Amino acid sequence: MTVRNDSDIVEAYTLEVVGDCAPWTTVEPPRVSLYPGTSETVTIRLTPPRSPEIRAGEVPLGVRVLPAEHPESVRVPETTVHIGEFRELRTELAPRRRRGWLRGRYQLAVRNQGNTPVRVGITPGQAGEELGFAVSPAEPRLEPGESAEVRLRVRTGKPVWFGAPVVWPFTLAATGTGDGQGERGESRPDEDAVRAPLDAEFVQIPVFPRWLLVLLAALLALLLAWFALVRPAVRSAAKEAAKETVQPRPGPHGQGAGAGPGSGADTAPGGGGQGAADRKKGRQPGTGSDDPSGPGGDGTPAGGGRQSSATIDLKSSGGETRTGTYRVPEDSAFGITDIVVANFQGDEGVLTITFGDRKITTIALETFRNQDYHWVTPIKISENDTVTVKVTCEKPGTPATGRRAQGCHEVLNVSGVLSRTKR
Repeated sequence: MTVRNDSDIVEAYTLEVVGDCAPWTTVEPPRVSLYPGTSETVTIRLTPPRSPEIRAGEVPLGVRVLPAEHPESVRVPETTVHIGEFRELRTELAPRRRRGWLRGRYQLAVRNQGNTPVRVGITPGQAGEELGFAVSPAEPRLEPGESAEVRLRVRTGKPVWFGAPVVWPFTLAATGTGDGQGERGESRPDEDAVRAPLDAEFVQIPVFPRWLLVLLAALLALLLAWFALVRPAVRSAAKEAAKETVQPRPGPHGQGAGAGPGSGADTAPGGGGQGAADRKKGRQPGTGSDDPSGPGGDGTPAGGGRQSSATIDLKSSGGETRTGTYRVPEDSAFGITDIVVANFQGDEGVLTITFGDRKITTIALETFRNQDYHWVTPIKISENDTVTVKVTCEKPGTPATGRRAQGCHEVLNVSGVLSRTKR
């Protein structure tokens, strides 16, 4: 810019940049002194930063020329500065390594560090064809300085049942493309901002872990040892014990314990004895009853009962408290000896078991998958009393399928002796 002194005195002029360009524009020199009728050329240097804050396009530029002796003669010549475009992307993938049975989820953070809007394309890549990819959103549009979260889902074609985990490496590339038009409307070729591909891994874990194979092999070895060695020895010992039990014991004069001729046992004139009569009727000698099952009359000993069990299947939603019950029938009593609690999903919450008015236990669900309790002396529950299980579901767990359940699911099985209290 040329500054000329058209006055009739020596004048000093101060030059100052005004407008949006002022933060990154300088004048060299910023002050000049001129004799009447002389002029001097100054340099205006523009250094716009490489930042999304300085948008590409037309920006006005003004320079205020302020005379020292005649400030009322200030002048502000103006022009227009064209800021060129540049494209730059910043990407970050989290996590870089994910484990799962069949699928994994990743988050890609993308930021437009350029000074013009771009449409970002995400391109996953893998050396083979074992992985499938899904990107959402597919092509986000970002203004300068704007960020977006892109969700990436990776899925394998088939599960790994046994063995070691399989590592599947892949890459993720981000490309920023312009709209194909310049700021003044003229057409121009597309210019892409290509970010170096990010390396990531999906670790596919087996459905059944290695320690389970070792456990199954050990159980199979124990089972084979039982059938090959222990079971024959037990059966042989049982046969020997049975033979010793049925051998006759010697009597006072060297005779067996059974009645022999002339012994006088189970004999009576004209009939062969009361014992023979009882044996003909199919009962034990001296019992006086035709029922072979004993005094109970229902296939069990008198005062006894039959083995019985009941199952309470309880489902609840997250944050919900639900109760399941089993009621003892009328004219009966339930002597509980065993309970088994199943938390097969790995839910989180609290479970409480109550027999009648007696609280048996309170368990945190996340501390177990299967739990059992046993009593040598049965716990008696009277007729019409209940076995109650109360579950407060804090968070549903993840079963073996790998997909989180919609709600909690617990199963309680109680077993013992169910006997009648009235005849």
